[in-house]
Amino acid sequence: DVQLVESGGGSAQAGGSLRLSCVASGYTYKTYCMGWFRQAPGKEREGVAAVDIDNSTVYADSIKGRFTVSLDQVKNILVLQLNNLTPEDTAVYYCAAGHPKSLYRVLWSSDYQYWGQGTQVTVS
Repeated sequence: DVQLVESGGGSAQAGGSLRLSCVASGYTYKTYCMGWFRQAPGKEREGVAAVDIDNSTVYADSIKGRFTVSLDQVKNILVLQLNNLTPEDTAVYYCAAGHPKSLYRVLWSSDYQYWGQGTQVTVS
């Protein structure tokens, strides 16, 4: 099975930055799409950014231009750089691995099979 462990969450001021990491193990590179999702209190889980099997990246409109996703192919580490944070970015952030049925669905949480435990990001 795939194991995913996130780190790097914490607190930041509005306009600040954080860097999230997700260490993946138990899978072969290029067999899963890797994504970041987040869930704020009282809201549904939403897709933030993803790296597809061909290494292309996809971003949600709400964070485009502020967040950057990257995959270290050697160390199997998925990174999400969060810049220009706003209080609306406050949420638990999850790393996930899966096989989205199409490029259109690459930010759909229902298409991901493996999940990390989540890391809290709080922006004030």
